[in-house]
Amino acid sequence: MATIDVTQESLAEVLENNKIVFVDFWAGWCGPCRTFAPTYGAASDRHPDIVFTKVDTEAEQGLAAAASITSIPTLMAFKDKTLVFSQPGALNATGLEEVIQGVKNLDMDRHRADATQQPA
Repeated sequence: MATIDVTQESLAEVLENNKIVFVDFWAGWCGPCRTFAPTYGAASDRHPDIVFTKVDTEAEQGLAAAASITSIPTLMAFKDKTLVFSQPGALNATGLEEVIQGVKNLDMDRHRADATQQPA
C-alpha cells in the first residue's frame, strides 16, 4: 500500500477509521527526510494492514505545530486512535520494522491501564 498524504482536516478521519496509523512528518528540503522516505515507503508495501501517512510540515504548519513537531523527520504511531510512539530522526529499515512490530504487538488494554496508574 502506498503512503498517503494527510492534512489537518483529513488526519482525524484517517485515525478514526484505521486501527494502526503511522505518520511521517517531513519537508522537501530535509535531507534525512529524503533518506527515510524510501524506507518508509517499502514498509508501507510490506504492511498493508497499517496505514502509512505523510505530513508535509511546510504545507501543514498548523498540524505540525499541533503535533509539537520541533525536528524532522518525526515518526508517530497511533493504535486505536491513541498515540503510542513518537520519535524524531530517520530510522533504518531494521529500526522501523522493530517499531512496527512493537506497535502491532502492543496490548492496548494493558497500555491504557498502565497510563491510568501513572502519577499526575
